[in-house]
Amino acid sequence: MNIQDVKINSTIEFDGKLWYVVEYQKVSRPRLAALFRTKLKNIETGQVLEKNFLPSETVGEVFVDTKEMQYSYEDGDLVYFMDLETYDQVPFDKAQVQDVMKYIKDDTVCSVKYANGKLISIDPPTFIELNIVECEPAVAGNTSGTAYKPAKCETGLVVKVPLFVNNGERIRIDTRTGEYMERVK
Repeated sequence: MNIQDVKINSTIEFDGKLWYVVEYQKVSRPRLAALFRTKLKNIETGQVLEKNFLPSETVGEVFVDTKEMQYSYEDGDLVYFMDLETYDQVPFDKAQVQDVMKYIKDDTVCSVKYANGKLISIDPPTFIELNIVECEPAVAGNTSGTAYKPAKCETGLVVKVPLFVNNGERIRIDTRTGEYMERVK
């Protein structure tokens, strides 16, 4: 595959390893050929690499298989998801998925992506609803504009919420940014 055909969030093979494309940008240079600036994340190690490619360079195309799986439980260093087609319990290393687990509670359905039999990513739903378990009381003070305070959710996620949000309330969070969206009734 030509480097010009690569897109953000795609998976490529480069230097014999699988890489996830985090950023991709075409840079025009006066009197020179364009340059393709990328930020790649190694799927196995998590290493991030910034690499510039010339238009003539090629990378390996990787076909990604996506499955819908439901979070089941955690056991030691493993987390288990149930394949919704076969009902098999599939274990994943907790260290490999720890960054996404703060958005996942019991029975959450996620998109699990594989390439060449290796886990690429677990994508939670775009928006999730979580209960606040720990939150400071609102204190009116010298605020100009919108004021925020930290709130701890049931999964351990800490998110900044407006002052009017209290303990025990349910909020909607955007999993792409980790930001508070709205209060849910």
